[in-house]
Amino acid sequence: MRIVVKVGTSTLAHGTGRLNIRRVELLCKTLADLQNAGHQVVLVSSGAIGMGVGKLLLQSRPADIATKQAAAAVGQCELMYTYDKLFTDYNHTVAQILLTAEDVNDPERRHNIERTLERLLELGAIPIINENDTVSTAEIKVGDNDTLSAIVAVSVQADLLILLSDINGLYTADPHTHPDAKLISVVEHITPEMEAAAGGAGSRQGTGGMITKLGAAKMATSHGVPMIIANGEDPTRLYDIVDGVTVGTLFLAKEM
Repeated sequence: MRIVVKVGTSTLAHGTGRLNIRRVELLCKTLADLQNAGHQVVLVSSGAIGMGVGKLLLQSRPADIATKQAAAAVGQCELMYTYDKLFTDYNHTVAQILLTAEDVNDPERRHNIERTLERLLELGAIPIINENDTVSTAEIKVGDNDTLSAIVAVSVQADLLILLSDINGLYTADPHTHPDAKLISVVEHITPEMEAAAGGAGSRQGTGGMITKLGAAKMATSHGVPMIIANGEDPTRLYDIVDGVTVGTLFLAKEM
């Protein structure tokens, strides 16, 4: 299988903004093992701004663009250093790709990205992709890594897109405010009612939320790529997902 895995800031970091070392180590170990089993893995990783906030000892996520970009520049270094070190421990090579909306919207640049990703996968490397927050502004910003991961999954013709988040999946209502909300295991069609119940942003450190995940699901499934939302608290759940065990919410791909 060719698998695109997206991890959010809430999965990678503690509430302080500092890296959740134990979880990231387990994530890298699991992804390395899946690669060893013959799967091809692409990792779309949030966390640059969050890591930078923690390393720069800022009190909260910055609101102004200049400080966000500065935090991203610092945090991306720490993020990739950590990934490179951990994957190297398991004899895997990683490659960093930073993208903006201009890169994916321009046909020639997108073709170049797709060609590079394909060659990296052929060479056995694990591409690690993030939005280029150090230069992104409103005009050239993809906006969130849920959307970016769907773009990547479609670009590499993935067999599966997995979004690891701080929630177990899609519920009938917001489980934070509706304790009786039920987890939806399989979604064949995204309805207006689901979108209305999706709510706003996710964690205070992240930029996405369930609504962006539904947008990613629409994009991926319409191009024949099934998508799963699962809780990233235990990265070893990826084994169950790849083995076909029901975990989180599965969005079925449309017939192509």
